[in-house]
Amino acid sequence: MSLRSTLTYITNHPLNKDQKVRAVRRFFSWQLASRLLGYSFIYPWTKRSRLIIRKGMTGATGNYYCGLHDFNDMSFLLHFLRKGDLFVDVGANVGSYTVLAAAHCGTDTCCFEPVPSTFRSLMDNIAINHIGNITKAFNMAVGSEKGVINFTSRFDTINHVVEGKSENSIEVEVNTLDSLLPNASPSLIKVDVEGYEYHVIQGAKKTLANPSLKAIIIELNGLGSNFGFSDQSIHEELLSFGFRPYVYEPLKRELSKIDSFGHHNTMYVRDEAFVQQRIREAESIEMNGKTY
Repeated sequence: MSLRSTLTYITNHPLNKDQKVRAVRRFFSWQLASRLLGYSFIYPWTKRSRLIIRKGMTGATGNYYCGLHDFNDMSFLLHFLRKGDLFVDVGANVGSYTVLAAAHCGTDTCCFEPVPSTFRSLMDNIAINHIGNITKAFNMAVGSEKGVINFTSRFDTINHVVEGKSENSIEVEVNTLDSLLPNASPSLIKVDVEGYEYHVIQGAKKTLANPSLKAIIIELNGLGSNFGFSDQSIHEELLSFGFRPYVYEPLKRELSKIDSFGHHNTMYVRDEAFVQQRIREAESIEMNGKTY
């Protein structure tokens, strides 16, 4: 992303619209400090969570610049989850969603990250938030069958499965959600695996059929074509389990049904009445001077 695009994104973010100058100052101060000093920064994130940020962590630094990098999806998670729920984070990266779920909401969490160096950062965030007692972290990929696959390891939030070995890839263990969580009853699942989403869904049929699962946040951006599958095929698979696509407006706490999937993350909901009630009754989020 170019500097201009980054600044446009930051200043137009819903949590920055009333403090654009401060947001831009925060961006440049981090860029300068990270380049000159190269240090890690512990960001006091929500009122019950912290996040370790290092140079090159695109998603984590987005949280620092904007409060919540994925504003709609992260706000939905914060409004929806409760203690006693189970959240499953497939493609956890350094653990932004995991930290919000476990540290802020107090939700039991299972997270999966295949790249060893990224997994270490995930474990650091689990440790600094003292959520190891309610968080199970797996250093592996999730797919349609058990085995080994090749995975890139140098591209931060866009590391992905590749065919064949190369100097930029590593071998990682892969298994299915149904095998890894045979008796689990998640309330919310997030899937962000850079085009490998169809394989994750194929290995999670039992999990998807469990009525406890009320919502899925899944990345559908066309990358599935790299593996021979379309976003439409994933969409139809989720429809067959009773899920429907929605968009969430956090500032209004409005959940609205849409006709099809979006161009980035899409939220699928089942049992709309239950989800709507959860959202209405949720405690407020305090972030960047806003309460919503």
